[in-house]
Amino acid sequence: MRKMRLVFSMAVCGLVCIQSLMAQTPAKKSDLIFEEIYDDPYAINKLFVGFQPFYGELFATNVNAGFGLEAQYYHVNKFDVKAHVRMPYSSKFFDFNRELAVRNSLMTNTPEAFRYFEVGGTYHIKDFEIASTTSVFLYRKKFSANRWASTVPLHAEVPAKLRKIFGGRAGAIIWNSTADITRALEKQGLSNADLVTPDNEPLPDTYIDTNGETQDLPVFSNMNAANLYIGASITRIRNMAVSFDDYDEGFDDGILTLYMDVMFAPSLKLDPVLYNGQEYSVQPIKLSTVGFRAGIDGKFNRELGWAYGGEFGYRPSIQGRGFFALLKISFPVFATKLEQKVQAYGK
Repeated sequence: MRKMRLVFSMAVCGLVCIQSLMAQTPAKKSDLIFEEIYDDPYAINKLFVGFQPFYGELFATNVNAGFGLEAQYYHVNKFDVKAHVRMPYSSKFFDFNRELAVRNSLMTNTPEAFRYFEVGGTYHIKDFEIASTTSVFLYRKKFSANRWASTVPLHAEVPAKLRKIFGGRAGAIIWNSTADITRALEKQGLSNADLVTPDNEPLPDTYIDTNGETQDLPVFSNMNAANLYIGASITRIRNMAVSFDDYDEGFDDGILTLYMDVMFAPSLKLDPVLYNGQEYSVQPIKLSTVGFRAGIDGKFNRELGWAYGGEFGYRPSIQGRGFFALLKISFPVFATKLEQKVQAYGK
């Protein structure tokens, strides 16, 4: 009996030791062999045109969301230009102050839809290439969707050239919107009485509704702005692909831009308030003609792809009502090299 206990104890100790040794010895991962297919960050498409089915902007002057269009053209390694337009689908989706004015305003001003137009360019002050590495996820097409979703994907570090662009930016922005004058007055410590006619008659603070009750008078107007901006940007471009023996091709074709701009408004106009046939001056309302923004733009060097972007800052607008934060998604994004000529050889 004692011998059996001794043998059993020794067996248990042996299993524990083996398990401990196995835990301490890491499993070896097979080394991967890859072959470079291409690696040229200068061989990107020249023209990108994207539809933005959705954007959302928390703008203190007017919260809005809707759709947009964006186009960008790269001229060799000298400069690139960009144009962008966006607007809400409707006042209900989503033009906040315009919808408020449509429902509640007694002003005779016609509420304007939010519209935003921007065009600008970036001069490539320094456009260069450096040796670098990038992470490529390892994937097999035979993986089922459920298996891929439940798998922590492996990745491999591979050499990849990195193109960097240090740029100087400049451009122009035009936008217009319905403005909530009541909130602007409150923000600046003013009231309706500060808005007067040419005969110095103040705008009433209240009105009598159809039920004979006294209500606060909501005040709306329209704002039109023409802004200029100047700033700087950093762009990182990779355009490479590799093949593996046991996995599908891996690639990195991202184009990422970070930028900061200073904005100023040579033209910033807030329309007078029209009420009961009288025109009330909005001169007491202070406007801010200087602002700034910081943002990010990302896309991929593909004939059909998608893009993303976002920015925040303080836009020239009504003083105290200039903060904004924007998010935009583009899909689809069409791209082309704008090259129709092919090389022909004689037999």
